[in-house]
Amino acid sequence: MPITLASYNIHKAVGLDRRRDPDRILAILHEIDADVIALQEVDRRYGRRMSVLPLEAIHHSGYKPVPLSMKPDSLGWHGNALLIRRSIELIEAAPVPLPVLEPRGAIRADLRIGGQTIRVVGMHLDLSGLRRRHQVRSVLAHAAGCTQPMPTVLMGDMNDWAIHGGCFREFDRTWQVLAPGRSFPSRRPVAALDRIIVSAGCEVVGTGVHRSALSAVGSDHLPVFASLNLPKN
Repeated sequence: MPITLASYNIHKAVGLDRRRDPDRILAILHEIDADVIALQEVDRRYGRRMSVLPLEAIHHSGYKPVPLSMKPDSLGWHGNALLIRRSIELIEAAPVPLPVLEPRGAIRADLRIGGQTIRVVGMHLDLSGLRRRHQVRSVLAHAAGCTQPMPTVLMGDMNDWAIHGGCFREFDRTWQVLAPGRSFPSRRPVAALDRIIVSAGCEVVGTGVHRSALSAVGSDHLPVFASLNLPKN
C-alpha cells in the first residue's frame, strides 16, 4: 500500500481572515489524511515558543508529534514539526543543523511503517537564495551521514520561486524533485514554494495540492502531498 506524506506551512494557524484558528488547521489535517505530515511555522516565534496547535488535541486526532521540541510548550524545532500516525513506529529523531542568519530549521525522523523503513526530513528554508543552497547541502550531508541508509523524503517550504533552478540544482540524479503544484499564496496560488523530494527507488503514485474551503483561508500556503510506494527493504 502506498504511504502519503504531506507538507503544510500553517502560518502559526493565522488564516487569511486574520484569525488564529488551531481547530481549523486540525480539520485541514484530517482532510489531507496523510500518514506523515511536515509542518512549518507551528510555534510562536517569541517568548516560550508555545505551539499554536494544542498538544492534547493532536493526541486525540490520531497523530503523535515526533518529540523534538525546543521548549516544554513547543511542538517543533525552530517552528518545524513532524506528525505521524499513532500506528507508525519512531526509530530515531534528530534536529538537522542548518547555516542560518534568521530562525530556520530542519528535523529528521526515521520511521517504520508496516515493516518498511523511511527517513523523513521536514524543513523551512531561508529567503536568501545563496543561503538556501547552503542549507540544502547541509540537509543532504546530514542524510548521507546517517548510519543506516533508507528511502528518504525531504519536504517543506523551500521558499524558492524557481521551477528547476535555484536550490534545486543541489539535487543530483539520485533524487526526484516533485512539484505537486502552486501552493502560495493560498487564495490565488502562483508559486510552487512547497516541495517534496524523494530518493531513488521510491515510486511516485501521485502528487497534488490540497484545495478545500478550509485550506483556502486557513493559512497563506496550501498543503501539498505525495503518495509513494517504498522500495522493499
